[in-house]
Amino acid sequence: MSTSYRPPDSVIYQHQIEIRVRYSETDAMGRLHHANFLNYFELGRTEQLRSLGQTYRQFEAAGLLLVVTKISVAYHRGARYDDLLQLITMTTRTTLARIDHQYALLRDNELIATANSTLACVDRQGNPQRLPEWLTIRES
Repeated sequence: MSTSYRPPDSVIYQHQIEIRVRYSETDAMGRLHHANFLNYFELGRTEQLRSLGQTYRQFEAAGLLLVVTKISVAYHRGARYDDLLQLITMTTRTTLARIDHQYALLRDNELIATANSTLACVDRQGNPQRLPEWLTIRES
């Protein structure tokens, strides 16, 4: 059964990167370990910020942090060592202090996994903060 990718209807901003599955990311069955999907999604968010002209390091230097408050993953297919995957990270909603993302991890347009996350903007003490203007709603 083939699961092909269909993008969501509402996307504010999206960014795509390629990731090659490394041997150390696989489990005893030779498949990409489920925990590493979360690392990939974090990489997608980080590179999406970079594509907007900022780095997460700069974000932290300004005294702000983006913390994951919710994440869910649906695993559709396995991936193996040396597979070249495409990760699409989509910002689907921003509020004063939160960002919602959707993710699609694909191999040759075959859906490997999808995910949704919510991140909150906080200061170093964990107090909610307003998102910087450059990170709020943008058109794709």
